[in-house]
Amino acid sequence: MFLIVQQRSKTFKVDGGDAEINVLAGGGAAQTEKSEVADSGNVTSQQLVDEPFAPGHDKGSCLSRPDEKQDNRTSAPEFLKQSDSRNDSSQSSRMPDDKLLDGLLAPGFDERSCLSRYRSSLFRKISPHKPSSYLLSKLRRYEDLHKRCGPRTKSYKKACKRLKSGHGSSGGCNYLVWIPINGLGNRMISLASAFLYALLTDRVLLAELGNDMSGLFCEPFPNSSWIFPKNFPHKVEFRNHDERHARGYGNQLKQGIINESMESVPSYTLLNLDHSDYDLDRQSFYCNQNPSLLQKVPWLFLISDQYFAPSFFLTPTFNQEVQRMFPEKETVFHHLGRYLFHPSNEAWGRIMRFYQAYLANADERIGLQIRVFNTKTTKVQTVLDELFKCTQKEKLLPQVDPQNPAAAPSKNQRSKAILVTSLYTEFYENISDTYWAKPTVTGEVIGVYQPSHDETQHFGDNMQNMKAWAEMYLLSMSDVLVTSGCSTFGYVAQGLGGLKPWVLYKVEQEHTRDPSCVRDLSMEPCFHYPPTYDCRRKKKMNAGSLFPYLKHCEDLNWGVKLVSDHQE
Repeated sequence: MFLIVQQRSKTFKVDGGDAEINVLAGGGAAQTEKSEVADSGNVTSQQLVDEPFAPGHDKGSCLSRPDEKQDNRTSAPEFLKQSDSRNDSSQSSRMPDDKLLDGLLAPGFDERSCLSRYRSSLFRKISPHKPSSYLLSKLRRYEDLHKRCGPRTKSYKKACKRLKSGHGSSGGCNYLVWIPINGLGNRMISLASAFLYALLTDRVLLAELGNDMSGLFCEPFPNSSWIFPKNFPHKVEFRNHDERHARGYGNQLKQGIINESMESVPSYTLLNLDHSDYDLDRQSFYCNQNPSLLQKVPWLFLISDQYFAPSFFLTPTFNQEVQRMFPEKETVFHHLGRYLFHPSNEAWGRIMRFYQAYLANADERIGLQIRVFNTKTTKVQTVLDELFKCTQKEKLLPQVDPQNPAAAPSKNQRSKAILVTSLYTEFYENISDTYWAKPTVTGEVIGVYQPSHDETQHFGDNMQNMKAWAEMYLLSMSDVLVTSGCSTFGYVAQGLGGLKPWVLYKVEQEHTRDPSCVRDLSMEPCFHYPPTYDCRRKKKMNAGSLFPYLKHCEDLNWGVKLVSDHQE
């Protein structure tokens, strides 16, 4: 038996016919949640282990800028057919025949240790975005480096001894240690950016996955681990502001600790790209001051809550390299995210149980990711009204027929599953009540589902992060996606799914916009706090106007995002 997700449920008939939809009542997919996946009665936990398709929040960083004035799919999803999805990247619907994602993933993993790695392709249309041969070669080269220098290797142990003794020599292996801050969405987009930096600089990426991220992801690299060992032999000081500043890259440049002669290379330095902290490190890094000097530091500890990957396209040192890796500019997170982030067997089990019970048999899946950043200044009802304006105007959800409450079901009746993810129940309840009370004018059968609702986002909660990760992944399996502006939760889902969503504008102080939503420029996350200073010309710059493939974000006018070269 599974635990029941919801406290109550509704079953109702649509269009007066015999088709029944079991609608979860009181549930809500959230950035964090407190409930388990419901038992649909048609799939058992043993089946999920034995059968071929078995399983094994972001902090709203969209803050005011300081210097601003203010197919019928069966339960066995190999039977994929053409969907009428309106997402550009979801048009190809042939049977997924490449479990390695066009060579993105390396073969040879123990499949049962991470069931999602090679089975995720069974639950999505094949991506039309193919990784470049150069990116694939960089990944294979990196995997060899990580195997040679990762934890428990002789090279790693030697590097730790040098660090403990204060010796600045790398001994052949340099490391990038990623330190998490803020919610899971922020963490995932910053971790993907950190991995790109590791690829560009031949550093070994180690992730400090604390207790609140334990068991979320499978190991991404063959025959090694990316987890920063808890028994690290040296105390690295970065827990408070003063310690961060003293060990920061910008300050070490300013104080001459990192200099041209590098007679005494520091054993480690801290690169703090957290948007809410001082900007000395950020300016030094984005200005690319003496990149060869930074590369000589054997241990680099990175703190960030941002998707800073676009900054490498702004840096002359890295620009040509990242363009070779990603000739299709808007695929950076799409490729790196699918390479890095594989749900653990526990997370995959949650995803599959919910998907098989409620989403698998729908002709179309519509994901709604709804974030209310501040309920004290923004009413939930206001956001709900904006959501309905958006989905009706863009014809994302069917209209109901108030004149014909008992219409007979049509032949070849199509079904749509609406997945609602939110901290609150009001969105789910209102949408489900709408389609319960009246039939659709198109005769479509509508099911509305919400995995969880917590009302409040809790940081440092492993179970809440587990559920949030499952919900991001479920959203990424949608055919049509609507996200909340400035929410990194939605960024992860759209990037993994290769979806270009409709973005709901953020409601602030009850101020709304017309239209209430807009089609996003690309599937890439938004870089909320890009560099604003041109180091060579020593004046302010507009990062969104420097290249045709960098545009200002639809949901944050000072942020930038990567788009296709040919985009107007």
